[in-house]
Amino acid sequence: MNKLKQMNADQYKDRNYQNTRSLRNWTMAWTLSMAIAAFAPKYLWDFNIIISMAAIIISLVFGVGMLLSNRRYLRGLDEMQQRIMYDAMGLSLGVGLVVGLTYDLLEDIKLISFQPEIAHLVIIMCLTYLGGIIAGHRKFQ
Repeated sequence: MNKLKQMNADQYKDRNYQNTRSLRNWTMAWTLSMAIAAFAPKYLWDFNIIISMAAIIISLVFGVGMLLSNRRYLRGLDEMQQRIMYDAMGLSLGVGLVVGLTYDLLEDIKLISFQPEIAHLVIIMCLTYLGGIIAGHRKFQ
């Protein structure tokens, strides 16, 4: 019985390690492809439409790969870790929606003089997600 528990624990560790590596690789590929799609048209190929569209499509494909890898990663976690991740994702989505719409409204009603940037919202959502994961781990310690 003890060997069976050890074998299951080892299989879980191996699967979790593989899922984590896959998610890391897809995330890095997507991030790099986004950087290429954002900056290369200006600095490398002088806004060539065909090359730029190809870069966007490749980035989109890597983004879908990252999403599927993230799904596989989440499904491979144990129930407590899944709960922590889902709670953090829900918090991040909610904060992103409320803060994002409020941020846009500030510009619409002329309370800020600059155009809201999506990058600001992404940073807020990432920080919220990170905070949610940290709070979740502390809660279940």
